[in-house]
Amino acid sequence: MVIRETLAKKVAWISVISNIVLTLGKIIIGLYGNSDAVFADGIHSAADVFASIIVLLVIKIANKPADKEHPYGHGKAEVIVSGIVGILLFLVSIYVVYEGISGFFHKVESPSLLAMWVALFSYIMKIILYRSSLKAAKQHNSKAIEAIAFDHKADIVASIAAAIGVLISILGERFDLHLLLYGDKAASIFVAYLIFKISKEMLTEAFDILLERNISTETIQEYTKIINDFPDVRRIDRIRAREHGHYILVDLRISIDYYKTIKEGHDLAKSIKQKLMKSYDNIDEVLIHLNPYFPEDN
Repeated sequence: MVIRETLAKKVAWISVISNIVLTLGKIIIGLYGNSDAVFADGIHSAADVFASIIVLLVIKIANKPADKEHPYGHGKAEVIVSGIVGILLFLVSIYVVYEGISGFFHKVESPSLLAMWVALFSYIMKIILYRSSLKAAKQHNSKAIEAIAFDHKADIVASIAAAIGVLISILGERFDLHLLLYGDKAASIFVAYLIFKISKEMLTEAFDILLERNISTETIQEYTKIINDFPDVRRIDRIRAREHGHYILVDLRISIDYYKTIKEGHDLAKSIKQKLMKSYDNIDEVLIHLNPYFPEDN
């Protein structure tokens, strides 16, 4: 837990510092260089700064062990963070698309070439940050770090889209093609769409976990196969599992021969639990209920 918390803080701090630099650069150059797309990308980076700060504040809570008031642990704190980030990105997308559309009804001017170089620099930086954050999120199964990675992912395409939009506008001015001057405005709307898409993915996953939606059918089938490998398990009456932030809780009902002793049933349940947790390091608890099995049940 300590290593996981330390890594999450490190990723969040790297994200905060890099996004502050990118935010200032893109907003200032976006305004100075007359680029709505780069400015919109800068607003998105500002949202990333806020998201990373939230992660830093909540990551310690999410890694606290279970206690009397929270017997299933505090893992959902990370999910709540992910949901907050998703809502934030949704609001940003609405703002950016509004600014982009309104730009079509005003006199348009070509952005500066500097705006394009800033967007390209952001693109390269975001690729590096996304890959490193996603790797850390998978290694430690952290929803909080994953939320940061998704923010970087949105910026990757957003930054290259902004760069292309600026370039199209510059070419429109150079070759006197008035329609191309709106390339920057169109790019800002595309950036808004990308931000909205990421926010939708994050909100959907957060709500699924908070509403305790069952995990994927494929994963349940993998659990089932492991359980059925125990010859004393005569039947699986019910199996379900739910994500609780960065870990999974499994509920299981199985039938064993009615004449088995309590100790035999206990030992079997313990073996099943150990096998599942050994096979999947993200399983934190396996609750097993035993039912008596009678031959005539068939």
